[in-house]
Amino acid sequence: MTTKQVIERPLVSITNVIFSFDQVTKQLLILLLQRSAAPFAGAWGLPTTALRVDESADMAASRLVKEKLGVGLKRLKPEQLGTFTNVARVPDERTLALTYMVYLPVKPELVPGYGARDVRWFAVTPREQQDDLVAGTLTFTGVADDLSPTTFYQQEWTEGMLAADHGLIVRTALQRVRNRLDYAPTILRVLGDAFTLKQARELYALLRRESVNQIDNSNFRKTHGHLFEAVGFDRHSGSGRPARVYRLKNG
Repeated sequence: MTTKQVIERPLVSITNVIFSFDQVTKQLLILLLQRSAAPFAGAWGLPTTALRVDESADMAASRLVKEKLGVGLKRLKPEQLGTFTNVARVPDERTLALTYMVYLPVKPELVPGYGARDVRWFAVTPREQQDDLVAGTLTFTGVADDLSPTTFYQQEWTEGMLAADHGLIVRTALQRVRNRLDYAPTILRVLGDAFTLKQARELYALLRRESVNQIDNSNFRKTHGHLFEAVGFDRHSGSGRPARVYRLKNG
């Protein structure tokens, strides 16, 4: 990603990391689009839009979800992630990215919209030192935990990478939700309005890159129970005693 001649007036874009969860495969998902136009035509990346003169960044992040997925965010507001301003992030353009995280408990039907050839959910697939994104035969290797942003931007972009610095943005988002699991686990919103402790443990295990069996249910209740409040029982959990369901406090 070498620096080339850039325009004098920076462009301001909004980029969303949209999370969801597959209740069947127990996989955390991230939405990626295949771009149909330059820059990075043909490359896969996160949903992105230009910030309009008559809207706030928060409004643009919500609009982006509505335009790409047809989902209106009423209660689930986008969560600010960070600002990415490296001059080498987009060739021939001076583009700043204001980034957000969005948690969707449902997966709407995906239809490629304006500016996209294809759109898919990619499963977050933990490795020893990174989190890959996988959808069928498509795999994008995650940015390594120990790779500094400076070193990342010194790399030459290749076709096997996500567009621009979206690999770095994905790593930043996953690090954010991972670091907040013990005090503000907003990522649990992908499980819906209510969830069982088992479902929460499954998601924690994936983000911690460990087996769900390594997270003891009783210990988990002791260490994280203060973050949840009981709201009833799961009547669809099969035979036997129904599992208690919870929701996030202040969530």
